[in-house]
Amino acid sequence: MKTSAIALPALLLALAVPLAACGDDDGPNSAVDPGSSSSDEPDAPDTLAPPNAVPAAPGPVRSRFLPTVMDTGDGAELCLGAVAESYPPQCGGPAITNWDWDSESLQGILDEQGDIRWGTFAVTGTWDGTAFTVTDAIPGPLYDPMPEEPVVLPDPSVDYSQSELDDISTSLDEELPGYQGSYADQEGHVLVDVLYDDGSIQDYVDAAYGDGVVVVIGGLVDVD
Repeated sequence: MKTSAIALPALLLALAVPLAACGDDDGPNSAVDPGSSSSDEPDAPDTLAPPNAVPAAPGPVRSRFLPTVMDTGDGAELCLGAVAESYPPQCGGPAITNWDWDSESLQGILDEQGDIRWGTFAVTGTWDGTAFTVTDAIPGPLYDPMPEEPVVLPDPSVDYSQSELDDISTSLDEELPGYQGSYADQEGHVLVDVLYDDGSIQDYVDAAYGDGVVVVIGGLVDVD
C-alpha cells in the first residue's frame, strides 16, 4: 500500500457517517485477513481500555487550525470540532477560563447577534484536560500562518475492508475521550479528531486496531 499525504486543514471538515459497530476478538497487533474473522465488524478487544479522560497538556499548547470562539451568553467556548454553517454559527467545546470580549485587541473583530458573540482565533495557552486558559489570541482576519506541511500517513499494519474501517470510525465516538469526529479514507486509515492527545490516545488505538490504522489528530498541539 502506498504512503499517502493529506493537508491537515481538510481533516477538521470531514465527519464520520453513523454506522453500527460491533466487536472482533482477534488480537490487536496481528496482521490478519479481516474477512476470515468470525465477525465482520471489528472493535477494540475487551482486554484493552482507552484513556478515561482527555489528558492534560504538560506545557503550553496552540490551536492546530483556526478554531471558532463561541459565546452564547454563558461564557466563551473553544470550538475545536465541527461548526454548523448557520447564522449565527452553532458549535461547542471546552470552556475558556479567561476570555475577554472587551479586550482592545478584539474590538472590531468579533461578530455579534443579540447576546451571541463569536469569531475565529489562533490561540495559545494552557490545557488542564477540561478547560483552556488563553495566553495569546490572534484574530482570524489578522492571522497569517506559515504553510502547514502535509501529514504523511503511515502504512496500516492491518488490512481492513472499507466497511470495517467505517465501523471502526463509528466506534471511536464511544471509545475516545475528547472525540470530535472521524472518517475512513480509501487507503486503509481512520482519521480521528480529538481535543488533545499527549500520545496515550494514539498508543491505545495502535494497540487496539494495529499500528498505522487509526491516526489521531489533536485540535490542540504542544507548542514545542
